[in-house]
Amino acid sequence: MDRTQEIILDLLRQAAAAHGEYEADVLGGTDDEQWPQWYSAHMARALAEAGYRIVES
Repeated sequence: MDRTQEIILDLLRQAAAAHGEYEADVLGGTDDEQWPQWYSAHMARALAEAGYRIVES
């Protein structure tokens, strides 16, 4: 597995854990139908905080 895959896998695991807490705490245990938007915002924020940015090539 290359470094990019490791970074994305780690971020997905962190997002999954945080989203589970969000569903439990904020949504009262219901499934979040807007999860793709939540995940993308969470991962974009985590990447930015870690000093990464996505650029078009």
